[in-house]
Amino acid sequence: MNILITGATKGIGKAIAESLSDTNTIFATGRNQKLLSSYENYFVCDLSKQEELEKLGEYISQNKIDILINNAGEYIYSKIDEINYSQIEEIISVNLKAPLFLTSKAIPYMKEKKWGRIINIGSISGVMGEAGASLYSASKAGLIGGTKALALELAEFGITVNTINPGWVDTQMGNESAEEGDWTKEELLECIPQRRFVTPKEVAGMVKYLISDEAKGVTGQSINLCAGLSVGC
Repeated sequence: MNILITGATKGIGKAIAESLSDTNTIFATGRNQKLLSSYENYFVCDLSKQEELEKLGEYISQNKIDILINNAGEYIYSKIDEINYSQIEEIISVNLKAPLFLTSKAIPYMKEKKWGRIINIGSISGVMGEAGASLYSASKAGLIGGTKALALELAEFGITVNTINPGWVDTQMGNESAEEGDWTKEELLECIPQRRFVTPKEVAGMVKYLISDEAKGVTGQSINLCAGLSVGC
């Protein structure tokens, strides 16, 4: 299978690529060419820039992508009365516009093949909301809505569309996000029923299941992988 992963240079994206690389051809994207060069197939792209995004769309069409994993994301912690328009543009462009656009470019080949997998990496913040991160929460909630609509639209073609919503994840982004907030990491852990951050490998494992034939009946779902955070403290 040809699998394209956005944000593949570190964290969840890198873990997904490592998990799936044995029996698949990985196409990696990201902004850091030095980090991407460890992959045989890669495309340098800033998802917030329309011209670069459109070129990535062409790259997807040319390489007949069977599985698209929209993993790349931006996070901003800021009170609503302190944000500016450029921040709104950045978050919505990367977290919502880009996944929808790239999906539109992957779908024609998947329809022709009558098989495909779209997996969006959302966030528990898009399910529950997160004070101080309204831009992030809104963009990830939009991704969940898009997933449901696309699953209905594409079901007859053998294409499944799902979103995985990680809670706090033990990555550089996850730990930096924790530091930016109003609570310490220890205080955050007290609010997580399992008292731990999720690992990137756990997310990769869920991805591996969702692309398998065993999961062909799973579509349009918003799956919370959050160590119990969505249930309550």
